[in-house]
Amino acid sequence: MTAQDFSTRLVVDRTPEQVFEAICNVRGWWSENIDGPTHELGAMFDYRYRDVHHCKLKIVELLAPHKVVWQVLNNYFSFTRDKTEWTGTIVRFDIGRRDGQTEVRFTHVGLTPLYECYGICCDGWSAYINGSLHDLITTGKGRPNVGEAITASEQALSPIGHAVDPIEGRLSEVQPRIS
Repeated sequence: MTAQDFSTRLVVDRTPEQVFEAICNVRGWWSENIDGPTHELGAMFDYRYRDVHHCKLKIVELLAPHKVVWQVLNNYFSFTRDKTEWTGTIVRFDIGRRDGQTEVRFTHVGLTPLYECYGICCDGWSAYINGSLHDLITTGKGRPNVGEAITASEQALSPIGHAVDPIEGRLSEVQPRIS
């Protein structure tokens, strides 16, 4: 891990076991469009969001109730020059007790500002980890993607009229071209 890898954390008033189970319930907080098991060491699962993003992940570490680690085996982004950004990166959840509560440290190892998708991916992970996963842990109901745009970045990527600036990696509105 480097200081530039994307990382965020959340602290909840739940047990590490409850947090671990929620993290493994990927369909409950990230996307209902997940194919494959998400609770088994060595298992592989696929994530898909329309034709914008799809990836295959492998569960490479599952240490209840302390750690969940996925390796991104394949990745496709429709909005980056390098369509395979994320391939070979590691997604990790470290779970521990802190001041009587449970802390989740989420790190996407390899997702750094050098990636064209960095801004969009940080927005997405922040929304899913600090919003949807937090809600799943604390209320029992997350806000996973159900095939429709959830985050601001997904919303901007979905409709016609928006594009990703290839240099800055930020979304911008595209003005219609008049012929």
